Amino acid sequence: MESALKPFRVLAYIVGTMLLVLCTAIVLRYGFDVPQPSKIVSPIHGFLYMLYLIAVMNLGMKARWTWGYMLGVMLAGTVPLLSFYIERRVTAKVHEAIAA
Repeated sequence: MESALKPFRVLAYIVGTMLLVLCTAIVLRYGFDVPQPSKIVSPIHGFLYMLYLIAVMNLGMKARWTWGYMLGVMLAGTVPLLSFYIERRVTAKVHEAIAA
């Protein structure tokens, strides 16, 4: 499980940061009519989010999570700032499982 935790943690932070950047780009696009940043950031975030989903699946299968819990962790990458919170909770849960 420890080997699957590190990529999850890294991607959770990257996806969370990129989601904040994407939100800024969307505000620029629709609020200030500056479409260029969102055209660049959107596909990058989409690709990184797919990697995040793979990392969640990998960790979830190794940790034997339920499908509902895995889905909740996956959806955390779609709400700004939530991926940072969920990353901390998942890390604590995995460390507890390793210690047990």
